[in-house]
Amino acid sequence: MALATAGGVGFTPVAPGTAGAAVGVVIYLMVSGWSLQAQLALLLAIVVIGVWASTETERHLNVEDPGPVVIDEVAGQFVTLIATGASGLGVAIGFGLFRFFDIVKPPPVRQCEAWHGGTGIMADDVMAGIYGHLALRTLLWAIPGIS
Repeated sequence: MALATAGGVGFTPVAPGTAGAAVGVVIYLMVSGWSLQAQLALLLAIVVIGVWASTETERHLNVEDPGPVVIDEVAGQFVTLIATGASGLGVAIGFGLFRFFDIVKPPPVRQCEAWHGGTGIMADDVMAGIYGHLALRTLLWAIPGIS
């Protein structure tokens, strides 16, 4: 449960998903200087551990997609920012973009929620992160000063 809740961050009484996304930002800032391969390896580890931890937490709490599970937001936010070189304003914009896509859930983000267990919990946020990543890359390309 500690992994699924990002060390307890998911128990934040207000906006736990936003708090989980903030953990994703911190992780990105800590590893943004790493090679692409190392960042991708970390992302893969977060996703694999997230699927397992989310499934176990669901089973333990006997609730589908429990609110305190925020490892999915950590992963999705990291997907948005990974290998972008974003800093400062770019990171803030990436944070907003991920939260937008995570909340609005354009297709196929919402459809990913239908998958069972930790796979469904993680998949919709990873997909929202992909949308966020593409939107952020487009903005960083179109407006170079916001990096």
